[in-house]
Amino acid sequence: MSADEKAKAAGKNIEGKAQEAFGNLTGDPEHQAEGQAKQAEAKARNVKEDVKDKAKDIVDRA
Repeated sequence: MSADEKAKAAGKNIEGKAQEAFGNLTGDPEHQAEGQAKQAEAKARNVKEDVKDKAKDIVDRA
């Protein structure tokens, strides 16, 4: 995984956790949902990068 993409995913996850926590604290379901969506996006970015890394490993071995 590129360091840049890994950092972006980590930042998005932290942002999502903070927004969800804010929503929990204030009782705002919209912020809760947006925070959870950002965390899901971060997870998807990590999965995408993992797939790219595995594909690169396969190509490198061939």
